[in-house]
Amino acid sequence: MSDSQFDVVGIGNAIVDIISQCDDDFLARHDAPKGHMRLIDFDTATRLYAEMGPAVEISGGSVANTMVGIASLGGRAAFIGKVAEDDFGHIFARDIQSAGVHFGTTPSSSSDLPTARSLILVTPDGERTMNTYLGVSPHLNRGEVDPEVIRAAGIVFLEGYLFDRTEAKDAFRQAAEIAAAAGRRVALSLSDKFCVDRHREEFLALVRNSIDILIANENEITALYLVETFDEAVRLTQADTQLAVLTRSAKGSVICARGQEPIQVEAQRVDNVVDVTGAGDLYAAGFLHGLAAGLSLEVAGRLGSLAAAEVISHFGARPQQSLAALAKANNLI
Repeated sequence: MSDSQFDVVGIGNAIVDIISQCDDDFLARHDAPKGHMRLIDFDTATRLYAEMGPAVEISGGSVANTMVGIASLGGRAAFIGKVAEDDFGHIFARDIQSAGVHFGTTPSSSSDLPTARSLILVTPDGERTMNTYLGVSPHLNRGEVDPEVIRAAGIVFLEGYLFDRTEAKDAFRQAAEIAAAAGRRVALSLSDKFCVDRHREEFLALVRNSIDILIANENEITALYLVETFDEAVRLTQADTQLAVLTRSAKGSVICARGQEPIQVEAQRVDNVVDVTGAGDLYAAGFLHGLAAGLSLEVAGRLGSLAAAEVISHFGARPQQSLAALAKANNLI
């Protein structure tokens, strides 16, 4: 939107990603289920951190990664998330700002909880196993949602992972209400199948009443509607939403707009999948950037596929080359 300061503002968990390589034996020794995300306590996080190999530490979290992707595409992105007044909090703020994302949330000094961190273990086959200590992150509340930032963004993007605490739910609803009153669009990522299982009825109510754009993968959308097939989930999604984008990994994605035939978008070819961390986050970055820029739904989906392909071709959930340059080279922007 031409009258907005930001193309997209994301609200989600502010997490420092600590990414390291390991073998399957290391996962087994630490009871970490391969390819899954598990929540851990502070003591487990401290012990695992001490035993990991050399690691990269960057600002992360699902929607935070999406905002970095939008910035890499040349978009104007902002992020709202809660960190503590500690070393990891400073790492998060410094890193996301250096990536070109506006981050103005004041670090919390009133809580004993530290900044969240996710210890991401990548095995030689490219699978990532996430061990996440949420710390202060899910304690985001209404007072920490800046109404001016919400009003200044064309699209407000909400992270389903944050829905586990009452305070964060209230912050979500506040942001959606502010956005709607300002004529902005609200997007929701379902985030994770287990997150959907925990909050199915509330998510359905949000999707039907407050959400303009739904983003989900195949497992999440079939879990939301408790159906066996993807085609049935597509039919139900189209009945409930104005616009939804449903990703299917190597099968590409399907964009559903009410009153239109679903649009099939092929996955971008990747010769060597190294690490699937952040694939969905970066797809969302490409799609939302394209949408905010006024591109067609198909081109927005192709931008999403391109961004996802770039991020799974190397370690980590951040693009290692300019996505704007890559998109221009592929005649997408």
